[in-house]
Amino acid sequence: MDDVLILTTGGTIDKLYFDALSTYQIGDSVVDRLLQTARVKLPYRISELMRKDSLELTDADRAAIVAAAAAAPERRIVITHGTDTMTETARALAEVSGKTIVLVGALAPARFAESDATFNLGMAFAVAQVAVPGVWIAMNGRVFDGTKVRKDRTVNAFVAV
Repeated sequence: MDDVLILTTGGTIDKLYFDALSTYQIGDSVVDRLLQTARVKLPYRISELMRKDSLELTDADRAAIVAAAAAAPERRIVITHGTDTMTETARALAEVSGKTIVLVGALAPARFAESDATFNLGMAFAVAQVAVPGVWIAMNGRVFDGTKVRKDRTVNAFVAV
């Protein structure tokens, strides 16, 4: 199957902020709108799994993400995810074989004019089509082996380990 499955879990990419004190909630996913705006022609399917900040994800949530990826008929999967615990979920997804799974997020919400979300999502969509089976993280112009990466909070970026 050549389609791409996009699993949404929440994270900054879908955050809505309400005031200057950073009160937020995870809103409806913007993924479909971003892909339509980009005029993506490859068939894709979007499935919302949850709307959570990644710091709130539990082991049960990660198990649900793994189960959804494993059960999906698609071999190419993009997962939108918060960046704080993206690497933990990537390690959990390593047990899924025969699929190319790409985790992606944003450091600023997609609804912000100067967000990295659109670029990151486009990159993840491309990586899902060309990378060999495994778990990958696509963020800010780089692609990482999902099992050999960490988020460096001092520079607010992912780095290979």
